[in-house]
Amino acid sequence: MKLKKLFIALCAAAAVVGAVAGCGGDTAKSGSADSGKKEITVGINPGYSEKILEVVQKNAEKNGLKVNVQVFSDYVTPDLALASGDIDLNVIQHKPFLDAFNEKNGTNLISIGNTYLAPLRLYSYKVKSVDELQDGATIAIPNDPTNGARALLLLEKQGLIKLKNGVDPLKAVPQDIGENPKNFNIIELEAPQLPRSLDDTDASIVNAGFASDAGLSQDYAIVVEDDTSPYVNIVAARAEDKDNPLYQQFVKEFQTDEVRQFIIDTCNGALVPGF
Repeated sequence: MKLKKLFIALCAAAAVVGAVAGCGGDTAKSGSADSGKKEITVGINPGYSEKILEVVQKNAEKNGLKVNVQVFSDYVTPDLALASGDIDLNVIQHKPFLDAFNEKNGTNLISIGNTYLAPLRLYSYKVKSVDELQDGATIAIPNDPTNGARALLLLEKQGLIKLKNGVDPLKAVPQDIGENPKNFNIIELEAPQLPRSLDDTDASIVNAGFASDAGLSQDYAIVVEDDTSPYVNIVAARAEDKDNPLYQQFVKEFQTDEVRQFIIDTCNGALVPGF
């Protein structure tokens, strides 16, 4: 993404954070260790994450910790909100995405625990296997740097493309494709738009949360990221808060056998436990 476009996107996201802070900033800050209140606010994306957090909330409440949830419709805003102190934690990303965010924004956010793997899937309304994709087919991928690279790796693993030698696979962009035997047209779209793009593309790689939120059936998935993926989602915190006992309690409440089984029973493979 060009610097000008990135600057505009971040400014827009910051404006959203301002609105969020105006509505609930005081509640989020009440989770600090000095407040004496056992209450925190956690940022999540829509979809299965909301259902999982309901289980975590109930169990945490029994153990004296109130977990407030703030739902965000993108990936950038919750990290901006976390960095600025408007929320306490978020559960919206894997570590490569967090590392890229820190590098671009000069922030110091860290992982304090694993949650689940949200496998990417290649969906199509037009074909039932990758072998049926024709020359020149259009394939949409997420436009954020980390998930875009992850999508390209998924395509490469299927033998559909090959990245140039020497390219860092965690930072790959479509311009880094060295071999594209079928001349696929790889386009980048905002992650929430990818389910809707299936009417106009031959295939689209969609993140699990947005697929669930859009009601996209896994029956249309022709490729699934497997459990060898390093992209397990995490609980993110500000580095200076890594030892906050309330935040550590949240991780403990998340990583229970009950939550693990709930993910297995409820998410139907859209998410798999990462702890």
